[in-house]
Amino acid sequence: MLRIDIISAVPGLLISPIEHSIIARARDKKRVEILIHDLRDFSTDKHRKIDDYPYGGGAGMVLSPQPVFDCIEKLTAERTYDEIIFTGRW
Repeated sequence: MLRIDIISAVPGLLISPIEHSIIARARDKKRVEILIHDLRDFSTDKHRKIDDYPYGGGAGMVLSPQPVFDCIEKLTAERTYDEIIFTGRW
């Protein structure tokens, strides 16, 4: 069975597409397992903050690397992955 772990800052937005699409049929047939992990669960900030100001100033916010690294470290400690794909805006 294919297993996909998704790390998201807004995991609630991913539930509907996964439960009401062709992916849902694959899950029902036990062909794929999809687990969604809330990035905020890995924040060390008491407010579960996952973003920070850009280095050097400027407008906007950037994703803090600490929660991402902590989440990936936890997942890789539990199992071996063939691929780890990080998507983001560069």
